[in-house]
Amino acid sequence: MSAPATATASWRALGSTARLVVTDPRALPVARAAVERELAAFELACSRFRDDSELSTVNAAGGAPVAVSRTFAHAVAVALRVARATDGLVDPALGAALRRAGYDRDFDLLAAPADPASAPAGAGSERPRRPGDGAGSANDDAPASPARPAPADARAEIPRWRQVEVDELAGIVRVPAGVELDLGASAKALAADHAARAAQLRTGAGVLVALGGDVAIAGEAPDGGWTVRVRDDHRDVAAEADDAGAGETIAIRVGGLATSGTTVRRWVAGGELRHHVIDPRSGLPARTPWRTATVAAASCVDANAAATAALVRGADAPRWLAALGLPARLVARNGATLHVGAWPNPPRRAAGSAPRVRFTPLEGAA
Repeated sequence: MSAPATATASWRALGSTARLVVTDPRALPVARAAVERELAAFELACSRFRDDSELSTVNAAGGAPVAVSRTFAHAVAVALRVARATDGLVDPALGAALRRAGYDRDFDLLAAPADPASAPAGAGSERPRRPGDGAGSANDDAPASPARPAPADARAEIPRWRQVEVDELAGIVRVPAGVELDLGASAKALAADHAARAAQLRTGAGVLVALGGDVAIAGEAPDGGWTVRVRDDHRDVAAEADDAGAGETIAIRVGGLATSGTTVRRWVAGGELRHHVIDPRSGLPARTPWRTATVAAASCVDANAAATAALVRGADAPRWLAALGLPARLVARNGATLHVGAWPNPPRRAAGSAPRVRFTPLEGAA
C-alpha cells in the first residue's frame, strides 16, 4: 500500500523560509492560516528589527517594567529557561554584543562575505573531540581553547541575563537599563513549536513546521516518519530528501530538530568576516571547531538551545550532548562529520502508544 499523500506550502517568514507539511492535503489551507497567525504574533512580539515590536519597546524602557502580551512574556520566560539549562551559554541578553559585531539590521541587508567557504573571524583552531577519545586519537583530550577575551570596553557591555525579570501571569517584563534582549536564539524555535501545535489542533492532521534550520512536529507522523534533509546550508533544512547537494537524510517522529551554524548568517564588518553565534564569555563571535551542529530533542526549542550551546562549548560538545542523551550531528570546519548518541536514528515511540519523548530533558543540564 502506498503511503498517504502529504501537502506542502512554503513562504518567507521571520527572516527565513517557512515550510509547512501536513499529512492530509485537505487540511493545508486551514493549517497554513494557523501557522501564519502564530508567526505574525511572534514577529510583532520578538523582532529586533521592528521599532513597533514588544522587544524594541522593552529594550527602550530604561529599566522600567513594561506590560506585554502573553506571547512575548512566554518567549522571554523560555529564553531565560534556555539560559539556565545551558549555564548561560545561550544568553538572551546579548543584543548589544550582536550590534557591536555588526548584526544591527535585518540579515538580508548585511554585507555577505565574498568567500562563503572562508572561516569566520575569530574562529579558533580548537580541535573537536569524540566522546571517549583516547590519548592516541587524532582528536585527543587536549584542553579546549578558551574564548578569546573581549576588549575591556566590550566586556563592560556584556549584559547579565539573570537580571531580566518576567512575570508571565501578570504579563510584565523588566530589562535593566543598559541591557538589550535578543531572542533570536530561542524565539524562532518557539514559534515553530507553537505553530505546529496550533495547526495540528485546528486540523487534526500530522504537521511539520520548519523555519530555516528549526523543525517542529505535532500529531501523527507519516509512515516511516518525517523525512528531513540536514545540510550545512540550513536555511531550508526540511528540503525534500532527494534534493541535490551535500547533506544527510533522516526521519524524525517526535519532538523537534534544529541546526545552528556559523556558515549561513555571516557578514563582513570592519573588514572582518563575522557570524551571529556570540560567546557570552567574550562578547565576540564564538571560536568553535564546528561549522554546524544539528540536534534532535523533546521540542524545537530544546533542540535549538542544545545546538547553539554545542557551538559555543566547542570541543567539549560531543561529551555534553552524549551525557544529555541528545542525538546530534556535528560538522567540523574541515567537513568531517561526527554523530553523537542515537543519530541518525532518533528514538521513536511504539505504534499506538502515547507520544512520550525519550530524551533527557534539557532543563538542568550541566
